[in-house]
Amino acid sequence: MARFFKPTKQTAFSKKHQEMVIARLDHHGAGIAYQNKKPVFIEGALPDETVLVQLTETKSKFSKANLIKVIKPSAQRVKPLCPHYEACGGCTQQHLSLDDQRQYKQQALSQLMSKIAGQQLSLSDSIIGEGTGYRRRARLSLYADKAKGPLQMGFRRKQSKQLVAIDGCPVLDSQLNALIPEFRTLLTSFQHPHTLGHLELVMADNGPVAVLRHMQPLAEGDEQRLLQLAKKHDLTLYLMPESGVLNRVHGDVAQYGETGVMLPFLPTHFIQVNQKINQEMVAQALSWLAPTKQERVLDLFCGLGNFTLPLAKLSKQVVGVEGIQEMVDWATNNAALNKLDNVEFYQANLEEALTNSPWAEQKFDAILLDPARAGATGVIDQVSGLGATRVLYVSCNPATLARDSQSLIAQGYTLKKLGMMDMFPQTSHLESMALFEK
Repeated sequence: MARFFKPTKQTAFSKKHQEMVIARLDHHGAGIAYQNKKPVFIEGALPDETVLVQLTETKSKFSKANLIKVIKPSAQRVKPLCPHYEACGGCTQQHLSLDDQRQYKQQALSQLMSKIAGQQLSLSDSIIGEGTGYRRRARLSLYADKAKGPLQMGFRRKQSKQLVAIDGCPVLDSQLNALIPEFRTLLTSFQHPHTLGHLELVMADNGPVAVLRHMQPLAEGDEQRLLQLAKKHDLTLYLMPESGVLNRVHGDVAQYGETGVMLPFLPTHFIQVNQKINQEMVAQALSWLAPTKQERVLDLFCGLGNFTLPLAKLSKQVVGVEGIQEMVDWATNNAALNKLDNVEFYQANLEEALTNSPWAEQKFDAILLDPARAGATGVIDQVSGLGATRVLYVSCNPATLARDSQSLIAQGYTLKKLGMMDMFPQTSHLESMALFEK
């Protein structure tokens, strides 16, 4: 029998401006009002505020709305520290003081995990740092209309592909900020600015790094002036003529140090953007997991070895597992550079069964997981079979941490410690650490 596609009927809703009163924040930092008992999520609104909004989406169980105007502001509302805050899609919490941001994040984490663990939890002391100048990497988009105008350089607007032109960013490292005006002047003068894609800036321990994405070969004079700028600032410079291809034309390979180890990296590799918080996070992980010289430790989603190499200094043996072979190769080289011979790295798809993995044949005493925002759905149900009595979960998404914690608890683990790490001040992103024990 033939079947015909029937489009889902769109629910009609009024786009007229409406007054609403904000009841609370969700764990993403958006304000929640209620309309006919249905939650309405409004980014930029704070509890107890009366606001004017415009609905943008309505579903059976929730709606979303844009904040048009704050009619009655909260006592917690503060003036944003960046002039581009209302337009830029980067920061989302500058209308709230830093202390209040952290308090809401702690509350969100505690409430979410208390429901999962079935017990009232006391959070460990949060790991916090500066609210400005903390980001050690940023990607600036570049766009020039071939027929119309000068090069635009900046960050994406909220919910838009358009750019907000910036000369500096208050949450960016000061040395990187100082480079932005010079790069803007130089790149604007290029012969073919419409062929430029983005500029990536990274602050390494051995100096700043820049990556210029260009879709056509650079004019010889333009490349020479770019090289002069790199020499002037002792800058490691990469050109990216196509996606995934890096050509280093000046400077040394970037590296950063954490807890007594040094990790070289490429600017396309994942590193934590907040170095101070990362250093304290690694130190806390070592303290909570407390490996001994008689124990084997497994580090899943290990990346370059951010946790693996410091763990190797305290353990009998450490195995790091990562899904990307290039990262495995770099991590292996990083172990050799740090003269650590009790650590091995393997590539594996952590969404699949681990039964045929040679590294999983021997049991482990402790496991550390540091997955991406999607969590550890593929491997989390297999943790107990690996023999560990202690599991440390580092999370950048409280929702997937809560989901994966349910699996660990079902496997016989108990949540013993929980803490928030303010890796991304001025945003709603919430980094956390949880220790489970059998």
